[in-house]
Amino acid sequence: MEFNPPRDIAGEARLWQAVREFERMHPAFVSMTYGAGGSTRDRTLRIAGELAQETTLLPVAHLTAVGHSVAELRSLVGSYADSGIRNLLVLRGDPPGDPLGPWTRHPDGVDYAEELVRIVRDLGDFHVGVASFPQGHHRSPDLDHDTKFLVAKLRAGAEYSITQMFFDVEHYLRLRDRVAALDPAEASKPIIPELMPITSLRTVARAEQLCGRPLPEPVIARLHRAAGTGPEEDQAAVRAEGIAIATEMAQRLIREGAPCLHFITLNFAKATGEVLTNLGYQVGEAPLPAR
Repeated sequence: MEFNPPRDIAGEARLWQAVREFERMHPAFVSMTYGAGGSTRDRTLRIAGELAQETTLLPVAHLTAVGHSVAELRSLVGSYADSGIRNLLVLRGDPPGDPLGPWTRHPDGVDYAEELVRIVRDLGDFHVGVASFPQGHHRSPDLDHDTKFLVAKLRAGAEYSITQMFFDVEHYLRLRDRVAALDPAEASKPIIPELMPITSLRTVARAEQLCGRPLPEPVIARLHRAAGTGPEEDQAAVRAEGIAIATEMAQRLIREGAPCLHFITLNFAKATGEVLTNLGYQVGEAPLPAR
């Protein structure tokens, strides 16, 4: 499950309520995002540390290169270690304010996530993951170019990748194929698919912003049919359809051998819990056996 650093006290209270619900789902790990340009750095560091020290959850903290010198990045890694966190998801990150805007390297920073992976691995005994992009990163000229960057991050010492959100399982499967074709040895490392259950038409725009791509037309058509043709959206029907879409994707991903499912939660537990229930897992039971 992926959490976002809350913006205020009310948001933090809501996050902790969700955290206690997620504990009953026994996730393999939870990840805590990091604001563009370090805009939520202090809150990210504090809450990630509290997750490590005060809950049964295993936190994976995001670390981005945006706006940071190498010295600052080393200090951040040390702060995570001091909080008991040894699992980091290493990302180059997007420019603050406009994720699609031009990338500007910090004068004393790094250009690529591959460099940041090497920095973290040189600092001690850390488990490092990176991002992968089933439809290609929006800055890559083509899928082959994008795959080369992913393999370079894996070769630098990353142990797994978590994909950007997607809504067509074929994109995930073809990403695995490309990695296997380019470097069979690195293809043995887990590629974890990321899912986000759509709960309203409003979240469609949010989903497209997060994945950097428009949702597939068949998915949009299903959601709009559920919304109905009246002046107001049938929110319950749209939510049910969004849960169904996420469940169908999860079922196929499991059949295709995905090592894990990573859910974007937006700090709410209910939708993820419903998908897990549809998959046959009752919240509050013992953890699912490891694959």
